[in-house]
Amino acid sequence: MKMDLYISQLLYRYQCVTVPGFGAFLTEIQSAQLNESSHSFYPPKKLVSFNSYLKNNDGLLANHMAQSEKISYDAAVAIIENQVINWKSKLQELETITLKNIGAFSLNSEKNLVFTPSDSVNYFTEAFGLTSYVSPAIKREVLQQVADIQEENEVVQLVPETRSNPFLKYAAIFVVSAGLLGAGGYFGNNYYQQKIQQETLAVQTKVQKQLEQKIQEATFVISNPIPAVTLTVNNTKMPYHIVAGAFLSEENADQMYDELVHLGYPAKRIRKNDHGLYPVIYKSYASYSEAQTELQKIKKSHNPEAWVLIEEL
Repeated sequence: MKMDLYISQLLYRYQCVTVPGFGAFLTEIQSAQLNESSHSFYPPKKLVSFNSYLKNNDGLLANHMAQSEKISYDAAVAIIENQVINWKSKLQELETITLKNIGAFSLNSEKNLVFTPSDSVNYFTEAFGLTSYVSPAIKREVLQQVADIQEENEVVQLVPETRSNPFLKYAAIFVVSAGLLGAGGYFGNNYYQQKIQQETLAVQTKVQKQLEQKIQEATFVISNPIPAVTLTVNNTKMPYHIVAGAFLSEENADQMYDELVHLGYPAKRIRKNDHGLYPVIYKSYASYSEAQTELQKIKKSHNPEAWVLIEEL
């Protein structure tokens, strides 16, 4: 039975696929990438990693195999156990285990398990059909614009001063004034009235323009403005859950829930999953590292079989 095929199928839909007794495959979404040196574009994808510490059976792989092969759940669990024993035996003999479209396992010089992921398949379904491509660099011509700055020099005209005899100027003024007073009194009076009317009209026009400008520039200030309302929305996601157990019987799940609440844990009952199991969790966390730290405490103090479920409820 090709177990790597079933693991590969589950990686499209889940962030964590656990092989009981061996470890768990974890996926993380990587955004689109650009390699500037080669002008290559790569679509978003799921990066596959492996955690050898997550070995507890969450029922996901066994249920999927049972439904695909039309066998019982217990038979699927037994097949997985035999396959894990076979893998460990090959690793001890320093052989390399290759899982198609997933990656390869081997032991290093210090007898530690090393996982090398395969990049032949993109498990990110939203990027289906997208492939990498190379786009030639765009060559742009840089045009150097030279601005001709012309300085305008103001032409200054020098007008020579004409000196005249002040006595002759005053004498001319006296003669003209006398002529006007003697012969043009009537015309002088009319000219005076017209001058007054023109100046009055000019003043009224100027005042009207200033008034219109003040109206346009007027600023209306509200003395008691309505205070701003600040809304605080908590969008913190808690996708990492420490699972106490997953039960076929809802009654057993209720008993576990009551026990955890009695011990002071903020326990929760999760909805029945696709495998017909009722999970019960200790608590949910926002980060994987925080969940792992609390998991070690719970394993030592209460339940050595507890494990981490990665799912947004």
